[in-house]
Amino acid sequence: MSTTTHVPVEVYLKSSDYEPDAEYVDGEIEERPMGQWDHASWQQAIQKWFWARELQWGVRVRPELRVRVAPSRFRVPDVTLVDADRPVEQIITHPPLAVFEVLSPEDTVKRLNRKLEDYAAMGIPQIWVVDPENGAFRRYREGELRREEHFEVPGKGISFPIREIASLVD
Repeated sequence: MSTTTHVPVEVYLKSSDYEPDAEYVDGEIEERPMGQWDHASWQQAIQKWFWARELQWGVRVRPELRVRVAPSRFRVPDVTLVDADRPVEQIITHPPLAVFEVLSPEDTVKRLNRKLEDYAAMGIPQIWVVDPENGAFRRYREGELRREEHFEVPGKGISFPIREIASLVD
């Protein structure tokens, strides 16, 4: 019989023992799969796409940044896009503009769905999942992952075909 050890949130927040950074869900530490080449390449491509447009669009893009989606839940998206007009937070507590998850071979549907539900409950308007095997982008909306072709944040003037990011994958 396995047992689960409850970890206080303060211990999680002060720990640097997790490589890559783990997530915290209701007192339990959830390790994240270690990325492989394809995973890292897609993560980097998404970052490069937004880095090149940070000033133009008034955004900041960060990899593996902790996001407090609920009082006892911290998620670590592969890439987070935040509004540059908001004050910098060491741990994000306000809904970012977008989050991107790049699938890893170890990801399960159950775990991915829980994570996507947490993002939606926080009010994140753009929740994207990328499959590095085929380069498919899917957007999570209304409890479903749907293949979509366009990324848009109207209030920031951001609009482009999401597939353009694929041109930056090496």
